Amino acid sequence: MKKPKIKSIPYEEFTDNESLEKMTKELNEGGVNVFVGAMDDLINWGRSNSLWPLTFATSCCGIEFMSLGAARYDMARFGFEVARASPRQADMIMVCGTITNKMAPVLKRLYDQMADPKYVVAVGGCAVSGGPFKKSYHVLNGVDKIMPVDVFIPGCPPRPEAFYYGLMQLQRKVKIEKFFGGVNKKEKRDE
Repeated sequence: MKKPKIKSIPYEEFTDNESLEKMTKELNEGGVNVFVGAMDDLINWGRSNSLWPLTFATSCCGIEFMSLGAARYDMARFGFEVARASPRQADMIMVCGTITNKMAPVLKRLYDQMADPKYVVAVGGCAVSGGPFKKSYHVLNGVDKIMPVDVFIPGCPPRPEAFYYGLMQLQRKVKIEKFFGGVNKKEKRDE
């Protein structure tokens, strides 16, 4: 089986590659010619290095995300610096913090307004699983209950290095997608 090869990220640095290898296998089964494959690589390189986040910060994880824009961490090095306030201009939504049951429909509406392909990053314990409010009646126990999540960044709140690791994982996912037809990981497939 062909392993996903990304020049900027060594394969050995990641410990959990099963889902990416499965996606790569599905993409390679169709057999693509050299020109289309090279165009896929070029387009995905551009897409992965210019992911524009729509920030949805409801608590302390939002403050940690703001530190990424400061000079110390400088998210512009990775292409994430264009944080958008409109869902129509964003590529991914970063759900930073606690999502209450009243806020869940608003978040889902923002997700629906984003253009395809769109990605979701759940940041912090509250967005991943409900965090310290897990057994509470008013908090959503994970945003994956209302929308598909591509990357989970655990922590309470996660450090800026964890943000970068999660965003680099998302870049890695984008780099192996097939732009010209084929398998789209978001579509439901008949099995």
